[in-house]
Amino acid sequence: MIPRVRIAHLPTPVEALPRLSAVLGGPRLLVKRDDQTGVAFGGNKTRKLEYVIAEAQANGAKTLVTMGGIQSNHCRQTAALARRFGFDCIMVLNGQEPEMPSGNLLVDHLFGAEIVWTKRPERNQTFERTFEQAWEAGRRPYKIPLGASNATGALGYVEAMDELVNQGVEADWIIVPSSSCGTLSGMLLGAKLKGFKGKILAISIDVPADEMQETTAHMASEASTRFGEKISFRPEEILVNTDYLGAGYAVMGESEKEAIELFAQAEGLLLGPVYTGRAAGGMIDLIRKKFFKPDETVLFWHTGGTPELFADPYAAQLLGKRPLGPAAGQETRK
Repeated sequence: MIPRVRIAHLPTPVEALPRLSAVLGGPRLLVKRDDQTGVAFGGNKTRKLEYVIAEAQANGAKTLVTMGGIQSNHCRQTAALARRFGFDCIMVLNGQEPEMPSGNLLVDHLFGAEIVWTKRPERNQTFERTFEQAWEAGRRPYKIPLGASNATGALGYVEAMDELVNQGVEADWIIVPSSSCGTLSGMLLGAKLKGFKGKILAISIDVPADEMQETTAHMASEASTRFGEKISFRPEEILVNTDYLGAGYAVMGESEKEAIELFAQAEGLLLGPVYTGRAAGGMIDLIRKKFFKPDETVLFWHTGGTPELFADPYAAQLLGKRPLGPAAGQETRK
């Protein structure tokens, strides 16, 4: 049996979005509510961290070391689970430290995470150096990659696809935001293992299509070995849309703003500006372009990120008080 700590509130519900579908004149819409996984405002990283934390425990780790952007949802949930399971947490964040933390960064501070600041081009180097320093200090660190995205973390979304199938959900399409590819890799592997017949379309947040396809194919293939014989995935069979990259990572444009407002006002459902807002904006545009057939069912996989709404300056942008741009201290490439 694959080691796993069970902390997420599962299964997450699948809900219909009839009013949004009516507003868009589109196909039948559903949403998978992984914003309700239950740990520190929820999100998809909880599923991945169930397996990653178990691996850290098995390795006798005492400190979790990870990295991300200043408003990283992954870092927020890692910091929460570190406290829940008795680890120290060090996170390497790219960006400029703001005078007053907000959004996810505020939550990171509440969980007592140790933060090392760096610039985006230097993040990987700083991450490795921080890990080595923790090792030399005898802190028994365990390295968690960006987004908890590796073959271990991907197992969380193999399980998620099993959950979806067991819920009796039949969808022609799944729309999911993707960046570090762990969620997407697990979903594709889970779909193949569980016999899910629909198509999975990733809306890239910041990564070119060929890079995302290569990374996802490799990660999904590696994760498959945990279940026995290796399953090979080919990059060209992975569906990725890069039409909605906008002005860069964490830059909220009109597409994201409209998606957040439509979901909120049609269904009382909150999205985040960085990931789910961008992916939902892409889905809305595809509906308007008649990409989906009228009789198809489209499931939007909500991966969380709502604390981003409370990060300066997103709140002001949503209220029309300031020009659209990245969050305070946020660099435009994750």
